[in-house]
Amino acid sequence: MLSYSGLMTATSSEERAALIALLRARPQGVSWAEITAEVLETGSATQVWERLEPAALIAPPGLPHPVQAAAKEIARWTSEGTEFLTVLDADYPERLRGVHQAPPVLFYRGSLRPNDVGVSVVGSRAASRQGIKIATNVARELVARGVTVVSGLALGIDTAAHRSALDAGGRTVGVIATGINKVYPAANRTLHQEIAEKGLLLSQFWPDAPPQKHTYLMRNATMSGYGIATVVVEAGETSGARTQARLAVEHGRPVILTDLVVNGNQWAQALVGRPGVHVASGISEVMAIVDELVRIYRDAGGTLHKLVMA
Repeated sequence: MLSYSGLMTATSSEERAALIALLRARPQGVSWAEITAEVLETGSATQVWERLEPAALIAPPGLPHPVQAAAKEIARWTSEGTEFLTVLDADYPERLRGVHQAPPVLFYRGSLRPNDVGVSVVGSRAASRQGIKIATNVARELVARGVTVVSGLALGIDTAAHRSALDAGGRTVGVIATGINKVYPAANRTLHQEIAEKGLLLSQFWPDAPPQKHTYLMRNATMSGYGIATVVVEAGETSGARTQARLAVEHGRPVILTDLVVNGNQWAQALVGRPGVHVASGISEVMAIVDELVRIYRDAGGTLHKLVMA
């Protein structure tokens, strides 16, 4: 994995505008992932724009150049109080920048923390009482250890984890599958606001983007990349938590599966035995694994390479 430490200083307004223009125009049909990779490799969105921009993207007389249009869009976001990071910004979460699915931009509300030590707590929307109890207790225990609770602000397990973290006076990060200006589901409007005020709300989508099936999967990749590990409390065969568990393995992040998940799902059983995949039969076992992972991570100076060997 490439190291980008020391690469970034504050990104200039021109670089930000060039990146937004690239993402909006996608010159030569390049994907967002390809744009992100090229921008990271060169260290400059402006250079990538100048290389990829075809003559067809030169605006006709009277219309703004795409980079100028992007600069105006950024100015509008700023006037509306919308804050965002690019993948070249120094404040962009370092662990997230290291995964293949790193979002090129992150819109946020709340407080950013460098090297935020977070663990995802995820699972089914249609959670059982036992699942809710596990999520609530795991989140509370994470807070007691000074670990940030990361989840996706969906109903069920996600809501229980966020709510427990806040009630315990801890930090929680909500990674949402909509634009930062949207609230989904509507029932979590108050929770959205509280996380933005006391923790961090993150979105990788345009500010007014609605939820779509693929945005939930993209959100799961971001959650995995942000944290140091994922706890899957309860999930079905088609749950997004299944996707996050698979991506966490791909990212070299440990995965902790409760026996509730393993006993009820073939996908979870198939993961058992993979490097970095743990099975826990109760809260104490979940937290014993987390304690060891956090110890290894901190002893290694905030690097991930030893975690899947734990």
